[in-house]
Amino acid sequence: MRIWFRLLLLQASWNFERLQGIGFFYALLPGLKKLYKKDELLHVSKSYVGYFNTHPYLAPLVAGAVLKLEEERAAKPGDANIAIDEFKEMVAAPYAAIGDALFWGGLRPLVAGVALFFAVKGILWAPLVFLVLFNLTPMWFRISFYLRGYRQGLKSVEFIQRHNLPDWAIHTKEAAVVVLGGLSAFLVFTHLNTHQLPSWLGLLTLLPMILLSLVARKGLSTLLLIILTSICILCVGLFWADMAELLKI
Repeated sequence: MRIWFRLLLLQASWNFERLQGIGFFYALLPGLKKLYKKDELLHVSKSYVGYFNTHPYLAPLVAGAVLKLEEERAAKPGDANIAIDEFKEMVAAPYAAIGDALFWGGLRPLVAGVALFFAVKGILWAPLVFLVLFNLTPMWFRISFYLRGYRQGLKSVEFIQRHNLPDWAIHTKEAAVVVLGGLSAFLVFTHLNTHQLPSWLGLLTLLPMILLSLVARKGLSTLLLIILTSICILCVGLFWADMAELLKI
């Protein structure tokens, strides 16, 4: 628990020479103190004050795996198969690329598009919607991946490969395109049509957006998703316009 909470401060000592190196060592220090005696701890610590950099939301996965490897090395000091430095160097850059694409390039614009649906209807807590939706997913990654890394050690790399996290990033970006395209169609409809959608009926357009986002994970092309989104928005608009005419009659 102490290591996990310290990982929240991973970039507090970020610098251009070692990037997250000192922060990663600071996070692991409570575990290292329990595993090694004072003279051994000094020797082990020297390997952690160098360069290290990965995505902060996937750093707990690396930390959990490294802690597991340190436990194995402390139990078998002469085991040459435990190459912790090589493991850190091997996974840091790929995890950084995966995290950037998934969280910054996919999740952030996706939840921003959802929050904008609330904002365009004048709902003041739209920023809170963005903050809650955006932070829930990274928090889940921080907790579950830390536990996964500690339980599996080196095999945590196979877990990433098996669940195709890079594909998650692609599908999240496609879903963001769908949501933002739906928002654009919604804004055009509400400005050009004399019959304004009620606030909550307008927000119901999020439902087909969510469904289409799930469909995006099945591998449909972005162009097809945009076409389906436009059709959904058009159907909702025509339905409401017909209902308004009937009410007038």
